[in-house]
Amino acid sequence: MPRPDPSTVRIDGPWTHHDVSANGIRLHVAEVGSGPAVLLLHGFAEFWWAWRHQLRALADAGFRVLAADLRGYGDSDKPPRGYDGWTLAGDVAGLVRALGERRAHLVGHAWGGLLAWTAAALHPRVVDSVSVLGGAHPLALRSAITRTALRGRSRNQARALAHLFRFQLPLLPERALTRDDAAAVGRLLHDWSGPGWRDSADFAETAGVFRRAMLVPGVAHSALEYYRWAFRTQFRGEGRRFTDAVDARLRVPVLQLHGAEDPCVLLETARESAPWLGPRSVFETLPGVGHYPHLEAPAETNRALVSFLRGAGS
Repeated sequence: MPRPDPSTVRIDGPWTHHDVSANGIRLHVAEVGSGPAVLLLHGFAEFWWAWRHQLRALADAGFRVLAADLRGYGDSDKPPRGYDGWTLAGDVAGLVRALGERRAHLVGHAWGGLLAWTAAALHPRVVDSVSVLGGAHPLALRSAITRTALRGRSRNQARALAHLFRFQLPLLPERALTRDDAAAVGRLLHDWSGPGWRDSADFAETAGVFRRAMLVPGVAHSALEYYRWAFRTQFRGEGRRFTDAVDARLRVPVLQLHGAEDPCVLLETARESAPWLGPRSVFETLPGVGHYPHLEAPAETNRALVSFLRGAGS
């Protein structure tokens, strides 16, 4: 598989592609619909196309829907720095403003969910609501990893996120992630998803597209830098300042949509996010679904999102 040009991730559909300057970088966005703004933030080893099912459904429900390539992914800029929580939250807030919106509903999967929660804490004036799929509050996740790191049980949060520790090595993780046409991306997608989706044609298509997107020059290194900052900051003063900044109950409602079979962010870890939930928050579990509700169960995910976003906007 040849190294794809970044423009190859601008996949055609009922949306339009454009570039937006925000927080000092250029971010690629796919947009469809009109109405209250909904900003979709993807997770690790994905890009904006992960939200293809939600782009259509939320637009049909009366929203202006925008799916962004996060810093370092897809056709967005891939600068050498800026993969810390402060800067990434600034990307989100800056993008909302650069799109001409005063506020937006933030919907994030995994890493995108962490950023949505962080942006709502650090930049509350631009956030109407937060929806987190397959994720947990940053401090709930950190607490669960720390608490279970030395336990011998086969199922605990530290073991579930063992890749976090492997990703700290220099250079080797980048090579592993892109070797054999990014086969590791397909393996992660398989291992972290529920049993009902793995053997489908949609899974095979999704894995192939995600693998090609990981081969865009600079993406693998950028994607890993998210994890490296998250780990290393725990031993620095910056980490303590970040903890203090996000350790507050949100002022806006939060939807947590979680797969009951998620092997990456465990269901019990997601539930430990309760101290940081805003008013009128909702927790919904999807039976038989793994780490990717938006991909594995798009109809159920769209129903939950539309219902929540309509309520959050009232």
